[in-house]
Amino acid sequence: MLRAVIRGCGHYLPERVVTNAEFAETLDTSDEWIVSRSGIERRHFAAEGEYTSDLAAHAARRALDASGIAADQIDAVIVATSTPDYTFPAVATQVQAALGIRQGFAFDIQAVCAGFVFALANANGLILGGQAKRVLVIGAETFSRIMDWTDRGTCVLFGDGAGAVVLEAVESDGTPQDRGVLGADLNSDGQYRDLLYVDGGVSRSGTAGVLKMQGREVFRHAVEKLAETANAALAKAGLTSADVDWVVPHQANLRIIKGTAQKLGVPMEKVVVTVQDHGNTSAASIPLALSVAAERGQFKPGDAIVVEAIGGGLSWGAVVLRW
Repeated sequence: MLRAVIRGCGHYLPERVVTNAEFAETLDTSDEWIVSRSGIERRHFAAEGEYTSDLAAHAARRALDASGIAADQIDAVIVATSTPDYTFPAVATQVQAALGIRQGFAFDIQAVCAGFVFALANANGLILGGQAKRVLVIGAETFSRIMDWTDRGTCVLFGDGAGAVVLEAVESDGTPQDRGVLGADLNSDGQYRDLLYVDGGVSRSGTAGVLKMQGREVFRHAVEKLAETANAALAKAGLTSADVDWVVPHQANLRIIKGTAQKLGVPMEKVVVTVQDHGNTSAASIPLALSVAAERGQFKPGDAIVVEAIGGGLSWGAVVLRW
């Protein structure tokens, strides 16, 4: 059977680094307060004139370089984002043009922080269904453009960045030992919309709006739902948490990451953590963390990896893959 195998990954972070101390100059907060509640020490913000599509294209080029696959061999581009440059066209089409890709198709997926997991599962489906042989999957965000800078409970948590992976169809044996995507579990429940949302939009207000979050409630849902979806994806892959070599979680909050790992029964030594350096980059956080870990040499061929995320909607999901 076919498997969608990661051939390469890459990431990009804007040059500007914003430390917690910078927020303390204008808000009733401190480095100690932010770190104790989130684990975040710094994050990156896009420069003026630097957009989501720019970040995505930079990360995509690096992923292509790492994969050894040329841009003209890519059949599809999928970008997960909640902060597109325009209402339309899709960021993915802008990336497609920036990379000089003239063939195939391109589209965006919007599932907020769970966006990359949803995009990865959809890319896997396209490969298994014969619609594409090679897919470029990107998570990219400029959340600094939708922050309420007077709300210390949200504006200190988010950052900008992008990550990308190149997936390729490979003939495999159809066992849990295959390389590539082995299982996926996706979920949404719109009744929780008010827990995490942006109060603007084309149809409602004609403005971009700013992020609103009930942090305590999101935390409560996150740990429970992330553990459940990770276990569901593992079951579909024919594996258990005992088989997991690495968990690459959505980098939202260190307490959520630790709580989910404990509920899964996976030690923190097997969890990739980058939230201290990037903050919450929404759909970009998992591919960013994947790329950073790969760059560090943390993954070995054949390692079983779980990626899991929850975001506004609420939407949540997990993908199990073998490196």
